[in-house]
Amino acid sequence: MYMSWQTYLSDHRERFIQELVDFVSIPSISALPQHKADVRRAAEWLTARLSSAGMQNATLINTAGHPAVYADWLNAPGKPTILLYGHYDVQPVDPLDQWVTPPFQPQIRDGKLYGRGASDDKGNIIATVQTLEAILRTAGQFQVNVKCIFEGEEEIGSPTLGPAIAEHRDLLACDHIFSMDGLQWGENAAGILVGLKGMAKLQINVYGPSTDQHSGLFGATLQNPATALAHILAALRSPEGKVLVDGFYDSVRPLTAQDRAHLAAVPFDPAAVERTTGVPALSGEPGYSPLERMWARPTLDVNGIWGGFQGAGSKTIIPATAHAKITCRLVADQHPDQIADLIEAHIQRNTPSGVRVTVEKSSGAYPFLMSPDHPSNLIVRDVLTTLYGSAPYYVRVGGSVPVYAVFERELGVQPATMGFTLEDEQLHAPNEFWRLESFDKCQLAYGLLLHKF
Repeated sequence: MYMSWQTYLSDHRERFIQELVDFVSIPSISALPQHKADVRRAAEWLTARLSSAGMQNATLINTAGHPAVYADWLNAPGKPTILLYGHYDVQPVDPLDQWVTPPFQPQIRDGKLYGRGASDDKGNIIATVQTLEAILRTAGQFQVNVKCIFEGEEEIGSPTLGPAIAEHRDLLACDHIFSMDGLQWGENAAGILVGLKGMAKLQINVYGPSTDQHSGLFGATLQNPATALAHILAALRSPEGKVLVDGFYDSVRPLTAQDRAHLAAVPFDPAAVERTTGVPALSGEPGYSPLERMWARPTLDVNGIWGGFQGAGSKTIIPATAHAKITCRLVADQHPDQIADLIEAHIQRNTPSGVRVTVEKSSGAYPFLMSPDHPSNLIVRDVLTTLYGSAPYYVRVGGSVPVYAVFERELGVQPATMGFTLEDEQLHAPNEFWRLESFDKCQLAYGLLLHKF
């Protein structure tokens, strides 16, 4: 009988690292139809691994897309129930020729495991499952009820997980959610994620003449769709970056003094961002610091423009059509459908005469904001302070994780985040890797978390 779960983890580390290698070897690319069977194989592998760890009722939850994996241990009557979340699907590997070693033949080099999904998010999942095993093998029980839900569609926006969570609301009912799909601030500094942005997506289509027309014959008579589109886009934002759409900011939750203090405490070097991105200066909505704009203010960006002649040389035409794609990153209390409607109305008001405009709106994602003092975050803060020897920063991310808002809506519980990925680990890029030091930290952190209850 082992004296402690920490000793168990240490004694079985070689086996556990091999399990990480085995898990990463499965090409569970959710975006590519040719890997549908591989995604399911990864789900079945994970289901079996949860069972062997001592978890109960391990099973697949079939969805309209890729399956989710569920397991539980509910033998602590009267105690809280926690739900552990992660995702086992991975990104495509292109460009393949830039990988030093094959993405699904994981290799360890200089204390790092290289392979697609090692850092995002398979490593965090398997390390946590191994910690569950260590506690059950040594203590024989948890001091809290534990449920796991690991999805296979996070990398494609979790399109079918929401209905599955709604269908299985009673099965997934819990008091706390902890997500292992997240970043730490650095190797020696921790961070607690308290905010994610939502998303609104639109495409603008401007139609003029039925076909391209000779600019010498009709240039003074026909409205040019490309020029009209330029006017429309210019009317959406000020040169500094303030969104000019009527009502765009009306529902934005203002930053509190505590919010601004937490953001100001995070180390941030604007000059380093300028060097990294190659821009001469940072710009954005007046009245806010760069970090406040990146993490806590909404955005409107033109992602692409096309129309008319694109070849070498010139072609003197008035193009028949012009198009642009727009996305908005949204913050707390903004509704993606409402924002898309406001933008569409603004576009129609600012369309020059002589052209017809349509706006295509895609499904969006809701923003997520969690109090730093939420009980789950207080537990995470204690764990990370113990692990790193200093208090964590409170951070936000400009990206989106749609399932967070789904958990909040369907289960009435906000997920706290405690993942051990680092920003430099080539996420979504060739040569993705995960530090084995982070592997050890993840195991220890989830052991400490379970003991905090």
